[in-house]
Amino acid sequence: MIPQTQPIVTNHAWQIALANSIKDPEELLAQLGLSGKLDAIDGDSIKKFPLRVTQSYINKMRYGDANDPLLRQVFPFIDEGIAHKDFVTDPVGDQMAITSPGILQKYHGRALLLTTGACAIHCRYCFRRHFPYGDSNPLASQWQQTLISLKSNTSINEVIFSGGDPLILTDNKLESLVCDLEQIPHLKRLRIHSRLPIVLPERIDQQLLNWIKNTRLQVIMVIHANHANEVDQDVAKALDDLRVVGCQLLNQAVLLKGINDCVSNLAALSERLSEVSVMPYYLHLLDKVAGASHFDVSEQHGIELVDQLRAMLPGYLVPRLVREVQGMANKTIIN
Repeated sequence: MIPQTQPIVTNHAWQIALANSIKDPEELLAQLGLSGKLDAIDGDSIKKFPLRVTQSYINKMRYGDANDPLLRQVFPFIDEGIAHKDFVTDPVGDQMAITSPGILQKYHGRALLLTTGACAIHCRYCFRRHFPYGDSNPLASQWQQTLISLKSNTSINEVIFSGGDPLILTDNKLESLVCDLEQIPHLKRLRIHSRLPIVLPERIDQQLLNWIKNTRLQVIMVIHANHANEVDQDVAKALDDLRVVGCQLLNQAVLLKGINDCVSNLAALSERLSEVSVMPYYLHLLDKVAGASHFDVSEQHGIELVDQLRAMLPGYLVPRLVREVQGMANKTIIN
């Protein structure tokens, strides 16, 4: 859980699994047979952005492999402590885009709600790892103000639930939010950005599926998988359940050094996503957030990788290489 967020009350199986997440780097290494083989950043730095990873995600890591691509996404390697002048705390200008508490509006027709600061796992390259969530929670006392803002702006036809991870919220809370949004006539779509179908597939339970099925809004879920090994049979089942109730599924990946920065890994990811009926949508160049410089892949290498993908795969399996540039009216398409 990112600091300044409230503890989660555990009632459902997925909440119990979430509460049992691993938070100690040494415990994670011990599970993987890697005790004493990897160096983490110092304890004070870890407290600022603690390790958090679900057991279901750990189960997909390769035992004894210090270079496992899933492990590298969540372990707080000592490289995080290397300062880099180009890597900053707010790399995409989120705080400048806040129009009212918890609402970010960067692009025409869309409003992004920061529903929570909590996540099921802490990805070490997260572009919001330094975000002051405690100051920007639209679901605390400002929800009515948020609704008024959305009602008054008739140009907005799509609301995006983001965070943190919006699926950390209970279904009762999510369904209540969606019911309020349904009363705004000009809203047509609800987009949910979530990593939980990948890292905590238990979250896709019947109550969640029911409210998605019954809302008048078109629901698009943008999941986040960076490597084919993340999509096992449990994840495939969760994604299929979402698809069956009418949820459109897209994937956004981040190009990460040592994880997916070769054409074979990217091709395998696209093929695996196709098998589970998810469209490879975006491949993001890394947002230059402080603490993540060791993940950076050059733009030129990214262009070369996507060109190689086009020679290997049908066009619909090739994600667009993009970068988010602060102040621009849309994502910048690189290739």
